[in-house]
Amino acid sequence: MSPTFANANSAMLKVPGAKIYYQVQGKGPVLLMIPGGPADAGAFADLARLMADKYKTVSYDPRGNSRSALDGPPQDQDMDQHGDDAAALIAALGDQPSFVLGSSGGAQIGLNLASRYPQRVRVLVAHEPPCLQLLPDAEVRLRNAEEVLEVFRTSGVGPAMQKFAAMAGLGGDRKKKAGPPPPSMQEAFGRIQGNFAYFLAHGVMPISLYTPDISALEASKTWVVVGGWRRERRPTGAALGDVAGDAHGFEARDVSGWAWRLRRRARRFRPKTRGSAGNSELTIKSHPRRFYLRTAQRIHKRRPTGERARC
Repeated sequence: MSPTFANANSAMLKVPGAKIYYQVQGKGPVLLMIPGGPADAGAFADLARLMADKYKTVSYDPRGNSRSALDGPPQDQDMDQHGDDAAALIAALGDQPSFVLGSSGGAQIGLNLASRYPQRVRVLVAHEPPCLQLLPDAEVRLRNAEEVLEVFRTSGVGPAMQKFAAMAGLGGDRKKKAGPPPPSMQEAFGRIQGNFAYFLAHGVMPISLYTPDISALEASKTWVVVGGWRRERRPTGAALGDVAGDAHGFEARDVSGWAWRLRRRARRFRPKTRGSAGNSELTIKSHPRRFYLRTAQRIHKRRPTGERARC
């Protein structure tokens, strides 16, 4: 167990077709943290520790990643199946709805969860969901995703991940060389690298093709915050909005599909992490306190009276 999770308890949850590894620490209302792409619970290690004084933080490895083994051979990822897993995990932790934070592909899972299991989600913070089909140039971006898969099939993991990083706009704006990551991050990076092939073969396209059920989100009482980066080359992370009852708002910048469909005034929310490489999980791990402050601010606004956290 990594030093960061020294006070966390780990367990396994059996779900149809897989066993889900998860870690729990802290006390309070449940805050479920969903990593994206090839990442696992380690993506939220430092953030979980920071928020554990106000929440029971629960981070997990999505099925097929790291310690969440599949019962059979890998298949293309199914966002409904991922949503079912998240709902089952929340149910196993108690009978109350959960606060949920999802990043990148994990935000897609969170949006699926909130639309199909609104009774399980009190607040969802969806950080940089790659909703490619909601963008004006969806066809171009989906072709880019298909090219990543083709490079993987013809040239292997390394060139494909380089192609994916270029497509997603990762790592090109670091202003200074970072020092070596702490041991807990090195451990997580080692596991995550082992997930690259599964992600490329079975995750890139399903995650990119998934379109949230906006009508269901509109009808739900779940409060949804969509946030990300204001960068032209990171379009799916540039918009954010608050969804609460019949009041909806999404920033009409790069994720203009949200704003156009919901037709509401936008409000901005960006985790301010100057000097980050721009990768969702890297941002959370590199600047957990800054991300914590912004996330906690959004989450605690929607806690019932008497449950508000300090932030």
